[in-house]
Amino acid sequence: MLNKIIKYFLENKLVTSMIVIGFVVWGISTAPFSWDSSWIPRDPVPVDAIPDIG
Repeated sequence: MLNKIIKYFLENKLVTSMIVIGFVVWGISTAPFSWDSSWIPRDPVPVDAIPDIG
């Protein structure tokens, strides 16, 4: 099963690239940092929701 999934993504590089780009854009849109990304809607995770481990 895992071999079929790996083979699919190795053979379909366009699908793999689109998924990776989607994850990167999603990560930028939910990052709690103040990046200047006016081309993407921002919905950052509140800092209160991130636990303080230190």
